[in-house]
Amino acid sequence: MFKLIPFIKKFALSALVLAIGLAALPSTGASAAGLSDQTTPPAIQVADNPRLELAWARAQALYQREDTRLARSSDFINKAQVLIDKADQKGWDTSAVQAALDALASVIPAVQAAHAPGAAILASHAGFDENGHVTDRSAAIETLKALAQVLKDTRTAMEDTGRALREAVRAFRTAHHPTTP
Repeated sequence: MFKLIPFIKKFALSALVLAIGLAALPSTGASAAGLSDQTTPPAIQVADNPRLELAWARAQALYQREDTRLARSSDFINKAQVLIDKADQKGWDTSAVQAALDALASVIPAVQAAHAPGAAILASHAGFDENGHVTDRSAAIETLKALAQVLKDTRTAMEDTGRALREAVRAFRTAHHPTTP
């Protein structure tokens, strides 16, 4: 009797493991019918495209950030010009900063022209629905490529004038750093 109880426990445990294992396997009728039907391709689910949807969201955010910066560019240039004029009144050499600011101001119209086509791309959002989910994968890829090209053209139109202005201001600040008492 003492040897029979451990045997029954082991048998019941192995039967349970076998039943769970068999339940996890697909039935042969359903899988054979599903595998042999090659006429209808599987439908693209919304969950199948998370990377594409994430790339679309990021591209939209970059475009909106550029749009905001371009809208504020005239205010920025005016404020920077006021600061340069104040430094000129103190007798400081602002020629490098002024040249960098003038270069930035001169490329703004070209940057705005390169940036403008993105608004139509965002408005049409071909391949994406209003929530940014993929509805047509190939159209969504083309839309994303078109918006990426607009962003690239905008960066190219800037010609690193923003970086040149930042470096000129940094050099100016270093040259005119206030002394501590």
